[in-house]
Amino acid sequence: MTRNVPTINTARVTLRAMRAEDFNRFAEIWATPEVVTHISGKPWPKSRSWDAFLRNAGHWQITGFGQWAVQVHGEPEMAGQAGFFFGSRGLGEDFDPFPEAGWVLEPGAHGKGLGLDAARAAHDWFDRVIAVRTVCMITPENHGSLKIASALGYLPLREAEIEGEVVQLMTRKGPPV
Repeated sequence: MTRNVPTINTARVTLRAMRAEDFNRFAEIWATPEVVTHISGKPWPKSRSWDAFLRNAGHWQITGFGQWAVQVHGEPEMAGQAGFFFGSRGLGEDFDPFPEAGWVLEPGAHGKGLGLDAARAAHDWFDRVIAVRTVCMITPENHGSLKIASALGYLPLREAEIEGEVVQLMTRKGPPV
């Protein structure tokens, strides 16, 4: 089975398939303390990044969706990732069965609206091609991601605890009618 990952261009970023040569940058991003502050709090070792990198490629093959590399126009390397995945986190039937949205950018790309640009482009594609309810999980202190989630139409579902951290579970009913 081979599935092509679509390329999506906005005025400022390109969402594209991750390539083998992206791995070192991917691992570098996930090893950055500022990136993981609101995710796990701990920079990822290269082995965990490798597992996640391969899981993303497999996700596209098995489900027909996944996470894209986010590349800022004019920059040579990926700046982060955005897209969807099944997290299978054991958080309940109101969360786990639904595709989970996620977006991550390296610190130099923060505060410029690039995260919203990338996440909105990913959601626009998802709404046209997959068109189902999505969920996301954000720590209450991650004001930037909460702002992006709100702009995309996510609403609070409930709070949960994961790995000893309180997170806000959010839901989005699907494409606007």
